Amino acid sequence: MSSLSITRTLPADATSAALRADVTQGLTRTPKQLPPKWFYDARGSELFEEITRLPEYYPTRAEREILLARAPQIAAATDARTLIELGSGSSDKTRHLIGALTGLHTYVPVDVSESALTSAGKALLTEHPGLTVHALVADFQEGLTLPGTPGPRLLAFLGGTIGNLLPGERAAFLRSVHELLSPGDALLLGTDLVKDEATLVAAYDDAQGVTAAFNKNVLQVINRELGGDFDPADFEHVAVWNAEHEWIEMRLRARKELTVKITGVDLAVSFAEGEEVRTEVSAKFREDGVRDELAAAGLELREWWTDRAGRFALSLAVRS
Repeated sequence: MSSLSITRTLPADATSAALRADVTQGLTRTPKQLPPKWFYDARGSELFEEITRLPEYYPTRAEREILLARAPQIAAATDARTLIELGSGSSDKTRHLIGALTGLHTYVPVDVSESALTSAGKALLTEHPGLTVHALVADFQEGLTLPGTPGPRLLAFLGGTIGNLLPGERAAFLRSVHELLSPGDALLLGTDLVKDEATLVAAYDDAQGVTAAFNKNVLQVINRELGGDFDPADFEHVAVWNAEHEWIEMRLRARKELTVKITGVDLAVSFAEGEEVRTEVSAKFREDGVRDELAAAGLELREWWTDRAGRFALSLAVRS
């Protein structure tokens, strides 16, 4: 008999408190920055879904290609009875894994959105009678306590989301994964790969301007949640390749000198003409670098799969 349960470990006011802290700290530092998680209100999530269908944005298609081709091998290599997914959202891509994991008993999606978890959990139970879904409303960067579930366990972190973490944050995250895993458990990690600058920049600055709208949506979030008076028209979307760090940066650039008031945090933020706010870092990876970062956290890379064009990779690692 299938079942759906939801455990909230994220306090009800945690999201608003984190937004206030990030806006206060990020917009009073030099240079200014905001973390990318604030893109994803309802409108931002809709825009991102639209981005994944754009011709320039290859990562979603490339990762799905790998999952479709390699799901049986992933299942055979892990024999997982529990699948844990961090930042699960709609659980769309994970369906390919769930279908291949014939011995799967429990699916543990982890997300900050309870509504997304509920919707995805109900849909999966319709498709997979007998599956147990134990959803967690949690922020995986703030420490995670997993429910007791049967092993072996496969922890999936897909979409290249690890690239949004700065190197120190990635190291801390991978160490936390090591602590969550037991002998016999595995990590399935999605990473976007280094490639030519033109392809990378186009993926974050599409011709239709959808990514620009997505980037500017963070200003609408601040306006709505914190009483800001940002005018998105005062800013232009910028995407640049940082060759030194091998990551894409998304920024918002002030078109003129201006001051923005954010009453919810009692803040007045001044911008010079041309001043930028960094809103996202999206690191790109190489196989040797991924292997080294995993090893530093006590994880051993066992499998490395890419799409046919070599644009994206899924890696399988175990606790060493």
